[in-house]
Amino acid sequence: MNISKQVQDLSRKLPGKIHYEYDMRRLNWFKLGGPAKVFFKPDTLEELVFFLKNFSSNLPIKVLGVGSNTLIRDGGYDGVIIKLGKYFSHLSKLDDNTVISGSSVLDRQLSNFALENSIAGLEFLFCIPGSIGGAIKMNSGCYDHDISKCIVSIQVVDCNGIVRTIKSEKINFFYRGSDLSDDLIFLSGTFKGKKQDGKKIKERMKKLLAFKKKSQPTGVKTCGSTFKNPINQTQKKAWELIKEAQCENMKIGDATISEKHSNFFVNQDSATSNDMENLISLVREKVFNTTGIKLELELQIIGEKE
Repeated sequence: MNISKQVQDLSRKLPGKIHYEYDMRRLNWFKLGGPAKVFFKPDTLEELVFFLKNFSSNLPIKVLGVGSNTLIRDGGYDGVIIKLGKYFSHLSKLDDNTVISGSSVLDRQLSNFALENSIAGLEFLFCIPGSIGGAIKMNSGCYDHDISKCIVSIQVVDCNGIVRTIKSEKINFFYRGSDLSDDLIFLSGTFKGKKQDGKKIKERMKKLLAFKKKSQPTGVKTCGSTFKNPINQTQKKAWELIKEAQCENMKIGDATISEKHSNFFVNQDSATSNDMENLISLVREKVFNTTGIKLELELQIIGEKE
């Protein structure tokens, strides 16, 4: 059975949830990229499990959150993009210092929920532009905090539709990543903080946000930090190495580098994904030739070149 026929058949059982050749530009912060072969937005866990058990295909599956850390190539994604719906946006307290968050919850929403319940330790999430599923996957962090320091357990479903819970001590987290399988779809996370006066928590959030606004661009088509900060090679951060290689004013088409933060790449107006990827490659090459350090991507690039 061909893919379009499978999509048609499953769409009858999941009306309005599955689409063929779906435009992805509206779903990522760069506003770039070609269509996804298959796009699926389940509103419930039952719909997600049904799809995973009944969509018989060798196509790769990728879960997309808010698209704040993804460059989709111009040729589109020759696979299945899943975007989790409203069921996965729940927030609740497990006890006085523990929160359960669905994977579609925005990082800043979880941080605000913790503030409302006088739970400290999740303030850093207020400054991260993504959703909890992506934050768990890449061990998101900033300002000396990251997911590994506050997560208790995660709930996942595998590509066969089997749901299970994984405790944090079974996960090897590292800088901007973990050893969790790419085949897992994150459903929720349980996070632990500590009780503290809400005024103190709010004050820290304000300070972190002020620092972010001062140092990072806002209101532009960007996907945040492009490169990871090198580990055990230099005390310099990625943006400092980019400056040292004199890349700040480089551009290809409308793909440019932010004047405010040189590790933020920007679609100034009508860039293509190819422009952006070529600029990323050029900067990485210049940094390596200048400093001997090969920068690793923090941004993820998916799909096919046109």
